[in-house]
Amino acid sequence: MSDDPEFLPTFSSAQHAYRAAWDNPAHTRFELPPVNVNKVLRERYSMRPEKALARTAIWDMERKKAWDPRTYIPYVVSEGGSWGRETLPDGERFSRASMQKGWIAQAEGRVLEDVYLSDERQAIVFLGRERMRDESGHELRASGLQPVFHVEHGVGGSEEEPLNLWSIVLLTPQEDRRYHRPFEAMVARGWLPGFIEIYIARDLGVQLSRAAIEKH
Repeated sequence: MSDDPEFLPTFSSAQHAYRAAWDNPAHTRFELPPVNVNKVLRERYSMRPEKALARTAIWDMERKKAWDPRTYIPYVVSEGGSWGRETLPDGERFSRASMQKGWIAQAEGRVLEDVYLSDERQAIVFLGRERMRDESGHELRASGLQPVFHVEHGVGGSEEEPLNLWSIVLLTPQEDRRYHRPFEAMVARGWLPGFIEIYIARDLGVQLSRAAIEKH
């Protein structure tokens, strides 16, 4: 088990840390409306072959994306890797470093995260870090491009009609609503998150096309 003083020993403790950050009124928070994956597929896409996604598949996607962000969110991450997978009493944990586009800054910066997963809850908590050590013991530092942030991904709904769940809290000294804009734009566009589109094409072998006429 890690001797890092910032290491949290359970998934539950990581989720508690996320909720504590969320409840801080100085921090900037945003929660996307739950995405009914199959409803959006039916209304906004064509698929060859036609395929409905199960909740099990969405959770498989979340697990793969958490470990391999470069593959599943290449529109955000230009390089990245994970290491140090450990089993916890109620889940697992690993560390992740990636170069990511800023939420509002027109530049890239290094993002460091401790990642906590729970198969039982089908939820993943990403806790941003200012610094950590890589798998060789070298110290890494996050970019000062933007505030450190935490993210929670999850899967809800039924096996037949899964919901994709996502929220973020940026550790700002006071609420900064400029960071709401990219997330509000995601909602307005009405498409599936890009990582679900990539998973459908890459892992399920389905040809996916967005509707010919975009309403947003």
